[in-house]
Amino acid sequence: MQTTVLDGILFSRLLRGGAANLKANITTVNDLNVFPIPDGDTGDNMFLTINSGATAAGEGSESLSQTAGKAASGMLLGARGNSGVILSRIFAGLSKGFEGIAQADVRALGRAFESGVSEAYSAVSVPVEGTILTVLKDSVTAANGNISDSSTLESYFADFNSELKQSLERTPDLLDVLKEAGVVDSGGAGLGYIIEGMINVLGGAEVALEAEGTARAKSVDLDAFGADSVLEFGYCTEFLLRLQTSKVDIDNFDVDELITYLNSVGESVVCFREGTVVKVHVHTKTPGNILNHMQRYGEFLTFKMENMTLQHNENHMQEKFAPKVNKPHKPFGVVSVAAGSGIKDAFISLGCDVVVDGGQSMNPSAEDMIAAFREINADVIFVFPNNSNIIMTAKQAAQLYDGADVRVVPTKTIGEGYAAISMMDTTVGDTDAVIAELEEVIAGVVTGMVSRAVRDTEMNGVVVKKDDFIGFAGDTVYTDSADRNTAAIELCEASKAQRYDIMLLICGADATEEEAQSLYDELHKKYRRTEIVMIDGGQPIYDYIIILE
Repeated sequence: MQTTVLDGILFSRLLRGGAANLKANITTVNDLNVFPIPDGDTGDNMFLTINSGATAAGEGSESLSQTAGKAASGMLLGARGNSGVILSRIFAGLSKGFEGIAQADVRALGRAFESGVSEAYSAVSVPVEGTILTVLKDSVTAANGNISDSSTLESYFADFNSELKQSLERTPDLLDVLKEAGVVDSGGAGLGYIIEGMINVLGGAEVALEAEGTARAKSVDLDAFGADSVLEFGYCTEFLLRLQTSKVDIDNFDVDELITYLNSVGESVVCFREGTVVKVHVHTKTPGNILNHMQRYGEFLTFKMENMTLQHNENHMQEKFAPKVNKPHKPFGVVSVAAGSGIKDAFISLGCDVVVDGGQSMNPSAEDMIAAFREINADVIFVFPNNSNIIMTAKQAAQLYDGADVRVVPTKTIGEGYAAISMMDTTVGDTDAVIAELEEVIAGVVTGMVSRAVRDTEMNGVVVKKDDFIGFAGDTVYTDSADRNTAAIELCEASKAQRYDIMLLICGADATEEEAQSLYDELHKKYRRTEIVMIDGGQPIYDYIIILE
């Protein structure tokens, strides 16, 4: 079949096809991880991002311009991680290219992709070649260069995909870190699976609209709520509702009245409208009443409900940090990102208003960040991402939110975030002065980590063996050992821990109490002039996080 016109329906189908093919290859993309530890998440982030767009686009029954606009809005809110943010900006560029048109021919598609390239590059303050940006640019240049009067969507995407594969193979030649790790760029690979999925649709494949959700299935402990259990925490209820003209005057629909109702029957309410779609998050013991009420206005597109008793048993801190409403106004608020109940507790004790659940391999979305901003009644909100892969998402969320002056402090590690928040002084001057002082604090912090290796490799002259423990700080691997405590001690030696006044030893979920105590005792003997504080962080992936201040 030769297709020459792209409309809203086909665009929506292409999105679904791209999302489905990426989902089928999530593990492959995740495994293209530069660091040989189990924290690869590019595949998850890109899938959750594009799936948010596919969900928002629906069946694409409107014009191409409207459908692409909805998809772009969905991706901007659903973007996770650097790769997800860049992907969302690619489709934001496509939406700009399709603005005001009901359908596009191949030349218009090419121009829209050029807009996508420009938008993606503008999203990164210092664009790095050898990443998804290069792969996209090369692919668009090659495909657009082959457009002729006889071009079809099939021929365009074939040219696009051919160059994409070649460009992807060249990424290690542009980035030494990829060559050293022996991998190609994971974001570029994810884009390749998306394009392949779109080609599958053009070839006749049918892909159903999938409800927005997580990439990795979560197991449920059925014993956590038995026959004699009492519903203490209610249900976490989330859904997308499409307003229907047959039920409500859409132009005059008042979302504030809906928010008032939701607060009267539940709590932790997050509710906003994007076009004819209403997004709702609410905690309630009577979800049925809410669902019946919502059908007065429209019909559900997606729906998710979880018994929060199960969530509470899985993570007893979750409800402690659940959204609150009607908080008193204050000049400054603080949002931080962290994983592990002990680390979250530590950040709350430092004065964080909200700790967003997330970290490596579980990056929060822009929408998650916005929900946190909505909980704080403050003029200025300081955000501490604590992970280099979350900074872009936090900045995107800050741009989308207009309820406060949101400032992202570019903390790349838990250590930087902990030190910065503990030293934050909002009386030093204006907001810019506060951030400048925090950046000075960040510059003096070293954060080392210990994690298990998932493959054999050699990095920075250190021979890494699969299933050993490696100690690293930033992009540098310092040590490899079959014992996690030995790796931690050698990491401290390489980091010259004796030069620092304070050491925080944050113990992960996989480190036993006996191991942690033994490590603390040995470090205490070795560094007698350094104050050592041990925290049961409970974080995944990292057996130990060592913060030196």
